[in-house]
Amino acid sequence: MNEIRKAARVEKQALSPEELSLINAQSLRPLTAEEVFTFRLAACDNQVDRDFERFTENALEGLAPLFVGRPVLLDHRWSAGSQTARVYAAAVEGTAVRRLVLRCYMPRMEQTAPTITAIESGILRECSVGVAMERAVCTICGADQATACCVHRPGGEYDGKTCVMELDGARDAYEVSLVAVPAQPGAGIIKSKRYGGQEPQQPPDRDGEEEALRLARARQEQEELRYGGTR
Repeated sequence: MNEIRKAARVEKQALSPEELSLINAQSLRPLTAEEVFTFRLAACDNQVDRDFERFTENALEGLAPLFVGRPVLLDHRWSAGSQTARVYAAAVEGTAVRRLVLRCYMPRMEQTAPTITAIESGILRECSVGVAMERAVCTICGADQATACCVHRPGGEYDGKTCVMELDGARDAYEVSLVAVPAQPGAGIIKSKRYGGQEPQQPPDRDGEEEALRLARARQEQEELRYGGTR
């Protein structure tokens, strides 16, 4: 599955009649306020993260409806038993910082009691979201990493400007997962291979150019897998 995972945060969510109505749009029978526990998931935003990537505002707006109805998992386990909660609404909030906020619910029952206690006590407050994007655009040269690679590395300085990859074009929302610690995404392995190592201090020789071209082609294949490029 080609996806990008980003860390998120759990917050409290008040339950109004309007919120309960949205929840009941997801359930097979009408639920009462006493039967459900709700929380907010402060997911991805439009700020540059530690990977020197940022979501565009259009991307956040596009992701919001894709997350509605998605299950909330435990520790990225894709099984019926790990489906603990469900996203019943999503919206982009904030002014200067635009953040995608997912509103989630889970039934109050014996099986979910430990998870609810962990959330309420602040023990379980980190989450991870997995998404697929259509484009990852370099802010230095404008190259879309899903279809073409460039020589610029996220976080690198070029003529006084920091290179950032702008994630745009929401393709899919794969998962929301409650985790004990912030996720270290498997996709990061691809990223470290793609951008790892020191920048060269001088132009490569002929053999170096051929090697650089070979590596660039390999990186391009990784980009198509990571960002869901054209097939």
